Amino acid sequence: MQYLTESIWFPDVSEATEDGLLAIGGDLSVERLLLAYKKGVFPWFEVEEPILWWSPDPRFVLFPEKLKVSKSMKQVLRNKNYIITVNKAFKAVITACSEIKRNGQAGTWITNNMIDAYVKLHELGLAKSVEVWKGDTLVGGLYGVDLGNEVFCGESMFAKESNASKIAFITFIQNTNYKLIDCQVYTNHLESLGAEEISRDDFLKYL
Repeated sequence: MQYLTESIWFPDVSEATEDGLLAIGGDLSVERLLLAYKKGVFPWFEVEEPILWWSPDPRFVLFPEKLKVSKSMKQVLRNKNYIITVNKAFKAVITACSEIKRNGQAGTWITNNMIDAYVKLHELGLAKSVEVWKGDTLVGGLYGVDLGNEVFCGESMFAKESNASKIAFITFIQNTNYKLIDCQVYTNHLESLGAEEISRDDFLKYL
């Protein structure tokens, strides 16, 4: 594990610890974030922690053709009670993701600095959001990084109404041409939608 300085670089991902921690420190500049994602590395840390950079092995991913949609979710989608948009409210989505309480987390890893950094990526066309609206109210959504290499690096989702985040995720997957969705680390929620683990080496081949 390496300690980063002002120089923009990352050690080889093979140097990551068993749980995937690769480096500590550095900053959240656009240049460093772009380099990180191109190398299969992402930041994940809580308030008052230094910036922690991760490259887990195995990697949790979703191949769009393996997306699983339950009968009940198909019915929800058919009802069309929601409006789905893309890149209409990026900052609102990432802010909402930061405010959702999650099991096993004392606080949010989406800090104000993190929000500012990803808003900059969005302004450059390198990060996108999906929004779920009920009337004029934002009730769910997701955001992530798109480097233009047929891989979408999902970062976080939120829901203020039941199934709203699933609606965002499923609709997004069904209407994109990505070959791979990076889900980073295992969750039961995403496994139920078809996500699976692959080796880090296989994941890097897609990048």
